Amino acid sequence: MFTGLIEATGEILEAIETKGDITLRVHVPDGFLEQVELGESISVNGVCLTAINFTDTAFSCDVSNETLRCSTLANVKPGTIVNLERALLPTSRLGGHIVSGHVDGIGKVESLTTDARSTCFILSAPAELAKYIAAKGSITINGVSLTVNSVDGDNFSVNIIPHTMEMTNLNELESGTTVNLEVDIIARHVERLLNRED
Repeated sequence: MFTGLIEATGEILEAIETKGDITLRVHVPDGFLEQVELGESISVNGVCLTAINFTDTAFSCDVSNETLRCSTLANVKPGTIVNLERALLPTSRLGGHIVSGHVDGIGKVESLTTDARSTCFILSAPAELAKYIAAKGSITINGVSLTVNSVDGDNFSVNIIPHTMEMTNLNELESGTTVNLEVDIIARHVERLLNRED
């Protein structure tokens, strides 16, 4: 589990095709991998991946075809900047919202405008995900926990403050860019309970 509060950005060093899927190698800032153990989960652009080996400055992780189908990781290449977060500890503060790292699908930036010191993004979500997005609810974009400002059909808006723009790869987004989306896990469970037939 994660909070959606990004700890650092990293850089894709390699995306190696391995018997039909891929292995990523990610460069990280000094100290990011301290106290990380082999097999631990790390969120990469919002995708929960398992560290299969690492050095002081990089780690590798396997990416399954299911993950490649559901996320933008199929399009990363050397030099791509990614958001990173280590798994939540039971003693950590939950400053964002509960994020599983199980990306639900791919959204697209439709437009962005400045609003004083912040940036307002309008994004579109696939119809099957849009129904879970509610105004003033939570959404995860590339692993970043954000509050939904408004919803209009399959489109929704979020406001990004300067700190978040500076500390994440959201500063690279432009109209037409695709992003990883994870909807609020509570909405999915409520729907499942309501639709269950006993």
